[in-house]
Order: sequence, then C-alpha cells, then structure tokens
Amino acid sequence: MTLNTIDLIRDAALNGHGLAYLPHDMMQADVDTGHLVHILGKFTPDIPGYHLYYPNRRNALAAFRLFVDAMRYTN
Repeated sequence: MTLNTIDLIRDAALNGHGLAYLPHDMMQADVDTGHLVHILGKFTPDIPGYHLYYPNRRNALAAFRLFVDAMRYTN
C-alpha cells in the first residue's frame, strides 16, 4: 500500500494494515495508550529539527531566501 499523507499512514497502521514510519511526536500518544508498538528503535535515525527541501535558490523570491536562511540558523 502506498499512501501520501501522514494522517492516512497513521490511520492505516492503527487499523492493522502494516508498518508506519512517522514522526515520533505524532505517534507517541498511540504508543502510550498501547494502540501501536514502536519497533526497530535502534534503526531509527536521531535527527533533530526540521528538514527543508527545495529545488534551488537561484530564482527564489527574497522572502523565501530569508525564510530559508532563518530556518538554517535557528535551533
């Protein structure tokens, strides 16, 4: 099954339709209540923060470039 939104992926996992690879914060309540089980924990990357993907900055608007720079140096 291929799904393209995290809400659908979460719902599929909750309904027993396979594994879900989703943000820890989104799934913690379901793990705490026993609705889901965290597996493969040692294989989960420990990457803090947000990731921003974009094709290139060559033709980007000034506001976009400022946003990217602000996000890059904010922690």
